[in-house]
Amino acid sequence: MMNENLVKILSDQVNAEYYSAYLYLSMSAKADQLGLKGFANWLFVQAQEEMAHGTNMYQYILDRGEMPIFGAIESPLSDFSSVLEMFEKVLSHEQEVTRRINAIATMAMKEQDHACYQFIMWYVNEQVEEESSASDLLSKIQMVGDNKGLLLTLDTELSTRTFVSPFPI
Repeated sequence: MMNENLVKILSDQVNAEYYSAYLYLSMSAKADQLGLKGFANWLFVQAQEEMAHGTNMYQYILDRGEMPIFGAIESPLSDFSSVLEMFEKVLSHEQEVTRRINAIATMAMKEQDHACYQFIMWYVNEQVEEESSASDLLSKIQMVGDNKGLLLTLDTELSTRTFVSPFPI
């Protein structure tokens, strides 16, 4: 059995992961609308990862004999003036996710729930990668500036990303 506060904070994170998926789907649709299929692809793969994260957390709660607490999923942002703005939001969003994941780790430590702490550490490490990836892409977009040719080159590079589930069955 898990402490009810841990069940709640993990359930909230399941919701936040699904919100993240919605946000990245919204961004993917906007990139597609702008004719940037590679950016759309990168963001779509990101949405798939967020769904996998949420589903994994949901399953963890069930595996611990608890019932997830379901809440409404907030509507995502959908209006972005540029790819630069989009990826500024990607980075700030991932920084917020990191804050949330760290809060779960802190609570697991306080509750002395070693299994939950061990579980959430995968996400702590994953967030280092997520922030680094977002920061790298944002830097590239900033370097490209208004050069449409370089933007299209970056778009082509991003089209090669594929989804690989971090939680194989």
